[in-house]
Amino acid sequence: MLALLALLAGPAAAQPQRPLVWGDTFTNSLDPHAIFDVPSQFVLLNLYDGLYRYQGNELVPWLAESHTVSPDGLTWEFRLRAGIRFHDGSPLTAEDVVWSFRRLLAMRMAPSAAFTPVLKAENVTAPDARTVRFVLDSVYAPFLAAIPVVAIVNPRVIQPHIKDNDWGADWLAANEAGSGAYRFEPSTYQPRTALDMERFPEHFMGWSTERRPVDSVRWRNVMETSTRVLALLRGEIDATDSYLPTDQVERIERSQTARVARDQSMRIFLIRMNNRKPPFDNLDARLCFAHAFNYDGFNQIILKGMVTRIGGPLPNNLWGNPPDLRPIPYDMAKAKAHCDKARAAGAPLGREIELHSLANLDQTVQAAQMFQADLRRLGINVRIVPDTMPNVVTSATRPETTPDMWIHWISAYFIDPENWIGQMYDSRFHGTWKASAWYENPRVNELLTRARTTLDQTQREAMYQEASRIVIAESPDIWVYNTVNLRGLTRRVQGYSFSPVGSGGELRRMWFSN
Repeated sequence: MLALLALLAGPAAAQPQRPLVWGDTFTNSLDPHAIFDVPSQFVLLNLYDGLYRYQGNELVPWLAESHTVSPDGLTWEFRLRAGIRFHDGSPLTAEDVVWSFRRLLAMRMAPSAAFTPVLKAENVTAPDARTVRFVLDSVYAPFLAAIPVVAIVNPRVIQPHIKDNDWGADWLAANEAGSGAYRFEPSTYQPRTALDMERFPEHFMGWSTERRPVDSVRWRNVMETSTRVLALLRGEIDATDSYLPTDQVERIERSQTARVARDQSMRIFLIRMNNRKPPFDNLDARLCFAHAFNYDGFNQIILKGMVTRIGGPLPNNLWGNPPDLRPIPYDMAKAKAHCDKARAAGAPLGREIELHSLANLDQTVQAAQMFQADLRRLGINVRIVPDTMPNVVTSATRPETTPDMWIHWISAYFIDPENWIGQMYDSRFHGTWKASAWYENPRVNELLTRARTTLDQTQREAMYQEASRIVIAESPDIWVYNTVNLRGLTRRVQGYSFSPVGSGGELRRMWFSN
């Protein structure tokens, strides 16, 4: 706590309006083309802009004022708004959008996964200063839905820092080159610890409709959930993470100084199994583990019904789920029967299984401890390994280094089944953290490929339903719940507006009540 107070001192003290202090998990890099997780969305939403943006559940024009698409679904043109400027004052033009997409495609890092299979760099062009044209190699139905994940960066700021053809990645990891509603303060930046932002008065969306908009923001990496909540209750931070465990939700709601914002999200909670590592290369072993997780015990008792059960890899509130979906039940007799079959087939269920939890997120630890106890009843020895999301993401690039099991969430980065089942269980995405189950089924690959290359919504839904049935039957992972987003906020923060994309982290609409 003393370290937190020290970080909040200094530049903030001189401000006439006390800054908003955002006490959430920190990103591993500030480069919006390098990282694809929830903390990176905070950077994307506040320091940068994209052609389109999700506002609530709606996809709306942002830097672009409109778009058109050819009848064959291959050629997309976006018309930019006039008068947009980057933080350095230079105009944002179609050529900057072209350069941003070409950078994304050349770097081939996480946010590029939605585009690299269908888009070549030379097919992103600028017919004029306000028009951007994309010519796809093949139809990609989620193209517009995925457009908001791409931040438009300022090449004039980045280019002087390019080294060894790295597209300025080393420099941008600790700097910014955006046009967003807030500007980065480089002099106080501490990687993975502290980032300060100031309001950008010239943001193209304007500020005339905002009531006392937040002028200064202090983003602080407060590691432990209990520390975050204590700091919130003392008024030292204004917002916690959005993964609060039940006891901390109740603690906040008993206070007079803070509240919990509850919002139905599309984030799903799951336990991954590395299908390339024995025993999880055996279907019966995977079904044994799936039947051994006490879903109601966790969702209804530990989390007190603040979440809803899911039976597969898609959120309950998204199209594409089979109408006859039946979740795998908690059934220790069935779990034992599948374990016995797996052992008879030679699956090494006698070895120690490592289950990685996210040490700074209590829900993953609670789930791991409960699961460990039930698996012990089946003669399975599980060792819980505290870990961090950046470490697991790095390890998930190869099956040999991916954990036996790990617990995490899949959040809404764009609203289409492709964001979930499409990138989780198509083997073309192996090597990314989303596909870290290392599951492979040729029929599922075929269905997911056809679903993303078909424009007819009815046909796409049928394909996702069939793919879901196959995936669920083969149980590559354990799907636990559909999240209710739970974020602690001080009562002085008003205007908090939730969107499944970014988990309510867009600051532009927020204001202070005093």
